[in-house]
Amino acid sequence: MTVESAVRALAGTFVLGSLALGWFFHPGFFLFTAFVGLNLLQSAFTGLCPAAAIFRRLGLGDAGGATGAGPATGARSAS
Repeated sequence: MTVESAVRALAGTFVLGSLALGWFFHPGFFLFTAFVGLNLLQSAFTGLCPAAAIFRRLGLGDAGGATGAGPATGARSAS
C-alpha cells in the first residue's frame, strides 16, 4: 500500500465514521467530517499532509519509491 492510498483510506474511514456518529449519537460529530474535508482541501493546495508524514514514518512508500513497493519487489521475469 502506498502513502497516497493509505491517506485516502484513512480519510474515507474518518468521514464515514464521523457521519455515522453524527447520525446516531450527536450532531457535533459532523464537525469532525468538516475538519477532515478542510484538511484534504488544504493538503491539495499546500502539499502538506500530517497523515502522509505519519505513514511515511511507519514505513509506507510513495508510488514511485522503493519502500513499500509491494510483493513484486525484487522479482525477476522468467524470460
